[in-house]
Amino acid sequence: MPIQRRWATFSITIVSAGALVIAGASPASAAPIGLGEATSFSVLAGQAVTNTGPSVISGNVGVSPLPPVTGFPPGIVTAPASIFGPPAADGPKAALTTAYNNAAAATVTSNQPTELGGTNPMPGVYFNAVGFGITAGAGPLVLNGGPDSVWIFQTDDTLITGDLSSVVLNGASACNVFWQVGSSATLGTNSTMVGTVMALTSITATTGANVTGRLLARNGAVTLDTNTITTPAACIAASSFSGPGGVPLPAAGPSLPVMGVDLPWLAWSLSLVAILAGATGVVVSATRRRAARS
Repeated sequence: MPIQRRWATFSITIVSAGALVIAGASPASAAPIGLGEATSFSVLAGQAVTNTGPSVISGNVGVSPLPPVTGFPPGIVTAPASIFGPPAADGPKAALTTAYNNAAAATVTSNQPTELGGTNPMPGVYFNAVGFGITAGAGPLVLNGGPDSVWIFQTDDTLITGDLSSVVLNGASACNVFWQVGSSATLGTNSTMVGTVMALTSITATTGANVTGRLLARNGAVTLDTNTITTPAACIAASSFSGPGGVPLPAAGPSLPVMGVDLPWLAWSLSLVAILAGATGVVVSATRRRAARS
């Protein structure tokens, strides 16, 4: 069903012949987009997560309903974060769909030009049907505000950031910047992105692109290449995600060993089996079991 864009309204009062006064301009007040079970994920995709090079991811990585996660190592998911496939990632993926739809339905403050570089829009909800771009030559996108200021950028098409382009926060929080992309997103080489990117299709982070936030692709793949993706701890503190077996996980969940294989097909558990009387050590066994596939 097409998203119906809702626009901020204002009233006009005629006070004398030829004179108009804008009497109550009421720009839409942006509210943060709740991510639910997807909150603790730095990377989440509907089709695949692939990585080339020594990417470093601070939060959970997941894919659902299809299972491939490849390229870890050389990529690193830092503890206590983990890699999750179906069925564990099914709930976070459903939460992403809800968050994407909520972002797309947020009341629009105003239209915004395609080129965001060199601009400093006030907190609000900004829409451009044909896509957004940030080019280094135009300057950084600067977001001035406080820790509770919220920006939502909505487009029915693509988000493309140029090589060496950047988003700069001035008093604002990466937790409150959201990108709702109706097609796919591409982050340029050695660019700097801020906020939660939610794309309907795919997200490609080219070599050296750095993200403070999240890369979440509903239906397609997230493709990484020597990237650093950091989801600030403050952004995931309230995560309600539960891992395999329904065990509640703090922030990004328990660490899983990364063995150079497609971890979504494996779930790892560690159990104490015996402490022998008079023995000098503890015998520990590690068992590996195949996770159920959806």
